[in-house]
Amino acid sequence: MNHTRNRSMYSTMMHLCLLVMLTMTGNAIHAEELTLERIFASPDLSGPSLRQAELSPAGDRVTFLQGREDDRTLLDLWEYNLNDETTRRLIAADQVLAQEGELSAEEQARRERARIADLRGIVSYRWSGDGQNLLFPLGGNLYYANLTESDPDAAIEVRQLTDSDAFDLDPKVSPDSRHVAFIRDQDLWLVDTETASARALTTDGEGTLKNGMAEFIAQEEMGRSTGYWWSPDSRMIAFLQVDESPIEPSTRFEVSGDTITMIEQRYPYAGTPNVRYRLGVIEIEDAETIRWINLLGDDGNEDIYIPRVNWLPDSSGVAFQRQSRDQQQMDLVLHRLEDDSQFLLVRENSDTWINLHDDLHFLSEMQAFIWSSEGTGYRHLYLIDLNGELIRTLTAGDWPVDELAGVDEELGLVYFTAFKNGPTQKHFFRQSLATETPSDVTRLSRRAGWHDIEMDRQARYYLNHFSNTEQPAQLSLHSADGERIAWLLENRLSTSHPYHAYLNDHQATEFGVLNSEDGHDLHYRVIKPAGFSPERKYPVFLHVYAGPTSRVVLNRWGRRHLIDQFMAQSGYLVFSIDNRGIVGQGMTFQAPAYKKLGQIEVVDQMVGVEYLRSLPYVDSERIGVFGWSYGGYMALMMQMQHPGSFGAGVAIAPVTDWALYDTHYTERYLGMPRDDNGDETEAYRLGNVLTYADQLSDPLLLIHGMADDNVLFTHSTMLMEQLQSNSIPFELMTYPGEKHTIAGSGQRLHVYRHFVAFLNRTLQPELIRLVDSE
Repeated sequence: MNHTRNRSMYSTMMHLCLLVMLTMTGNAIHAEELTLERIFASPDLSGPSLRQAELSPAGDRVTFLQGREDDRTLLDLWEYNLNDETTRRLIAADQVLAQEGELSAEEQARRERARIADLRGIVSYRWSGDGQNLLFPLGGNLYYANLTESDPDAAIEVRQLTDSDAFDLDPKVSPDSRHVAFIRDQDLWLVDTETASARALTTDGEGTLKNGMAEFIAQEEMGRSTGYWWSPDSRMIAFLQVDESPIEPSTRFEVSGDTITMIEQRYPYAGTPNVRYRLGVIEIEDAETIRWINLLGDDGNEDIYIPRVNWLPDSSGVAFQRQSRDQQQMDLVLHRLEDDSQFLLVRENSDTWINLHDDLHFLSEMQAFIWSSEGTGYRHLYLIDLNGELIRTLTAGDWPVDELAGVDEELGLVYFTAFKNGPTQKHFFRQSLATETPSDVTRLSRRAGWHDIEMDRQARYYLNHFSNTEQPAQLSLHSADGERIAWLLENRLSTSHPYHAYLNDHQATEFGVLNSEDGHDLHYRVIKPAGFSPERKYPVFLHVYAGPTSRVVLNRWGRRHLIDQFMAQSGYLVFSIDNRGIVGQGMTFQAPAYKKLGQIEVVDQMVGVEYLRSLPYVDSERIGVFGWSYGGYMALMMQMQHPGSFGAGVAIAPVTDWALYDTHYTERYLGMPRDDNGDETEAYRLGNVLTYADQLSDPLLLIHGMADDNVLFTHSTMLMEQLQSNSIPFELMTYPGEKHTIAGSGQRLHVYRHFVAFLNRTLQPELIRLVDSE
């Protein structure tokens, strides 16, 4: 495709274009224009944001974290009281601590992994088992709030439990509320909630040895942010001891505005050694003795992962999940403490990989547990006894369960979310534990869109986090039968809502389906530009992610949705398509990506591009592709494998060489980077951006944070060097001191301003061409 524009052809039409644009806007001139500055300012255009909403174990209130109207990044602790149906702020972060101070390196890393690096104040909290107290970390110390005061207007009593120069991490209240466990200086500690006296339970944590802490890949890739677990009877703690010594130290450079810091870290690059695990059980009254549990399988292989640990309800045993290095085998093992006997409850095998999940629930009243598996090609729930024998299948069909939400043992009911109504929507369902028809489930959620569910421990109530592309996030309290009890956040788009002033220009999101080359459904979404006319041609903003762990074609509201609205209102047709390899449509949809990262996704993304080219109102010479992280990787792969197909591309924090990424994520999809002869495997060669870099011919903007500890800055410097060696022009913007999310408020806005200016310059959305002008 020839991208050399004949600008004179357009210049003769400028007067006509201006008339067209005026006709498009007509009299719909609004005082409020959606801008990037407003999207990132306070108050949040999406309305109040309620984080970590939880039902109290006592069942009398719902607590949540909420940003302030004038500063959405500063979080306070709030409650909705079910008794008097009122909402109030329980604890303001600055009434306890005036200033948070500098975070420890571990806390900075934890927040980066949890994608909350831009938040301050009370960023997390935990309930006590009796529902009478709340625990929260602030400024590196732990605070305990008592909620038993009967006067709702009385000040909440807040006591400081720890006061140390160390930064206390990952605190958890014991089920009996008598103690709080936490991590200090790589050791497991305990503090009494009455006396505030603290003591160490382990003492050998230092250097490469860490007790009770989640290692890097557990936090980043396994969805596990902790390394220890209280027993239900509050007498014991199971914990993982992680030894990082097998991982060779490597030096990473963090470039800030005025300094360059060399950080030595033990990063588990693909194909290199991982940490070693030990699983211990410690009795809190006799911390001198640690019972170490055998983690090895029949083959004695130590090169394993321990992604999950759970207790039996009666505290008589610990169950752990053991994952093979290639992630093609997963064992669920039960260790009985009474006699140190072990039982293999579940073994799963796959020719590709096994996705991790949290769908394990041991039943208190019967010797059985609920487990989910993708053995049929779709994730479904199963009831299994403690001998590992299947009792019955609980759900079935050509659709996947998303996650287990709750179990009501007394009534014999199981609750879960699933994609039964298609992958663009998530709904809430109920099933009987005694079902004889696993394909017959009851849907409890009603409105089309996205329902995230949090149930109480007895599964009698639930919180519904709901949104769709026309409704910002709402939070409501329901009884287990689906009836709404109360709004916690109705967030209606009334005249007082921050987004109301922009509603007249809000563009509808349309959904559709295309077919992959092997017949799979590829779901897409499109937002047409403001003032759309089928008689005109528009540039395209192709917003891509495409990675196996996340989707973008969702009937859901979010910050990404606002950016896409901004682009549509700026004259772009906004388009996204979810390719094979992505979670949410079953393993038959994911499996084609095995050892084909950077290949199969491009094939499917180009199905979307060809569809766009077939539309008479799309200017096929002005399709721009944009992506962040895996999306940045895809933006590069699409441009380089199909040179001349794109008017421009923007890649932010992209992976370029998978050998520079971590073991657990990379090897899951690509295997080991080198074969038995030490040669690079075909999967890594064909999945490497640098393999295709010399084919780049379209305008490219490359963006990266210079302190990124996830997708290392090296990924981009290697690409820069190769492009320069081939004298291939590109544009570059780097962010000193910023990590993967580029979380600084000014820097985040700068990213979007910069790439939008680049796309406007290269794709020129103001030039609206008539369909019959060619």
